[in-house]
Amino acid sequence: MLWLGIDVGGTFTDLVLYDAATRRLATVKTPSTPADLSEGILNGIRALGLDPARLSRLAHGTTVATNAALEGTGARVAALVTEGHGDVLVVGRGNRTVMYDIKAPAPPPVVPRDRIFGVRERMLASGEALRPLDEAQVAALAERLRAEGATAVAVCFLHSYANPAHEARAAAILRAALPAESVVATSAEVLPEYREHERFSTTALNVAVAPRMRSYLGRLRRRLEAAGAAAELAIMTSGGGTLPSARIEALPVLSMLSGPAAGVIAARFVGAALGHPNVITCDMGGTSTDVAVIRDGAFGMTQDGRVGPYRVKIRQIDINSIGAGGGSIAAADAVGALSVGPRSAGAVPGPAGYGRGGTEPTVTDANLVLGRLGTDRPLGGEIRLDREAAAAAVGRLGARLGLGVEAMAEGILRMAVVGMTGAIKEVSVMRGLDPRDFALLAYGGAGPLHAAEVAEELGMRTVLVPPRPGNFSAFGLLVADIRRDTVRTRVGTTAATPLSAVRETLAALTAEAAAELEAAGVPPALRRYEATLDMRFAGQAFELAVPVPVGAADMAQIEAAFRGVYAARYGAAPEDGAAEIVNYRIAAFGTTAKPELPVVDAAGRGRDAARLGARVVGFGGAGIETPVLARDRLPPGEALPGPAIVEEDGACTVVPPGWTLRLLPQDVLLLERGG
Repeated sequence: MLWLGIDVGGTFTDLVLYDAATRRLATVKTPSTPADLSEGILNGIRALGLDPARLSRLAHGTTVATNAALEGTGARVAALVTEGHGDVLVVGRGNRTVMYDIKAPAPPPVVPRDRIFGVRERMLASGEALRPLDEAQVAALAERLRAEGATAVAVCFLHSYANPAHEARAAAILRAALPAESVVATSAEVLPEYREHERFSTTALNVAVAPRMRSYLGRLRRRLEAAGAAAELAIMTSGGGTLPSARIEALPVLSMLSGPAAGVIAARFVGAALGHPNVITCDMGGTSTDVAVIRDGAFGMTQDGRVGPYRVKIRQIDINSIGAGGGSIAAADAVGALSVGPRSAGAVPGPAGYGRGGTEPTVTDANLVLGRLGTDRPLGGEIRLDREAAAAAVGRLGARLGLGVEAMAEGILRMAVVGMTGAIKEVSVMRGLDPRDFALLAYGGAGPLHAAEVAEELGMRTVLVPPRPGNFSAFGLLVADIRRDTVRTRVGTTAATPLSAVRETLAALTAEAAAELEAAGVPPALRRYEATLDMRFAGQAFELAVPVPVGAADMAQIEAAFRGVYAARYGAAPEDGAAEIVNYRIAAFGTTAKPELPVVDAAGRGRDAARLGARVVGFGGAGIETPVLARDRLPPGEALPGPAIVEEDGACTVVPPGWTLRLLPQDVLLLERGG
């Protein structure tokens, strides 16, 4: 039985193949092919020497939906809204995009104002229809949109979370009139919970990216089938689980953060295997760095997400992303202030050191200049690194700032580290968590290069580098369970809400989620459910997620759980004040078989066997002769002092002076500061 995980990033496409019979992992990293991402996937499969017909599981993390939203290349969307409320999508919350600039332009709406059409209807928050739907008007709008060649329509009526009847009827009229390839979605289908702007924006974004996602997944399936693959294609969602590709075609917004989510799932799996339930992840790839906190073996979830300027209120793993990756471009402004990212050299042309036409200095170029990256082995098996080209690019920037090549390279890396530590502080220190109580788990092609310096900046003493760190998110695709989240809004105080109503709502959501798992082929014995309630004190504007038993045994228990979560987040909870339940949620899981971490075979390993040579590496302004070690020959359990460079396919780990390196039996690198 062969399982294949595929993670397509902006720079590289990563594949991890797991043989369930032999428990062996094989990995490939190949350049992404932006013109047709499926080509990069097929290239990777060929590089693995894999017969697709032998695959029994196939999981994919994709950035297609995210890129379509960020690049503005999604479909031209039309929206039907309740008459008189056409500006909900445009005005939004009225938040300032630039703190101290009252003239800063607002981000563009997903739907232009001239494509938003008011419809005569009105539903109350109670679910009662105050004004019936004007079906004749909807039919006339449908004909107009058909004549204009519309391919994506969002139906967003007020309070449809309480009663979706008007939205459902309007969508039926539109689907009957528009061509079959057109995408029509209602806000109740995409996000059946209150807050109009977030629900409308998420729905509009969903239909905007749906045509491109449908085209991509259809093309990928056809190419895989032509190659002989019979395994069903599963897609990673932002919530940390997989769903069949057909489901993602209907709701592509669920996959907006699929790649980073897979990495967090893998990090939790590895942390649990090593006895490290508290880890902070640092996933640095070619374009961005994604960080998340795993505390007591659990990661946080959020509904307050964004893709570029757009609100996405889909339940997702709480990941903080910044534009700092190996391909991030270093530049100086008019007054000489240095910045690194968010602009990226991407896969084409890539950093100057790739020798593919790039001329601007990047983080990768700085690592090449300082000797932290070597030039002996091709990056991703294909890209020959050119240190002279990297030094020329870094040197040009240094000349502008009056710095030598090495000093400029040190400055670039320092700025990148500061950006990453800032991102980690946002998800830890700013939430009352001390990073020193966590281990830093670093992965991605560039994560292990900078992990020790990031940890040192934060006062952390432990860094973990998992097997195949450059392909780690793809490994997470093989670890993830099937997951579907369901939600329903029912606002009411705990004092006025009968326990029976809580149980009935959670039971209805569980039945809905069970149907999803049934459709995905998950047998009842492998299903499990988790319930949470979004709660707040009366008068507050935002909620906290409170885990509760699916059976909701006692209302006092629910109130106590809410006060405990509130106190943990804010330091204390008021003794009085009415507690409100806003949203009811069920997360349904279909448990999948998990791969096992490799066990290191000590035969043929040793300190001398691992030594590939040495080179001068820059640390803190000094060039130090540093041993270069092969990861696959390191002796397990033996402490090796820094400085050292550990090389492997797809990644490179830097062990600075003052740090000690050990290889754990699970093939995980353990870096300890001062040890």
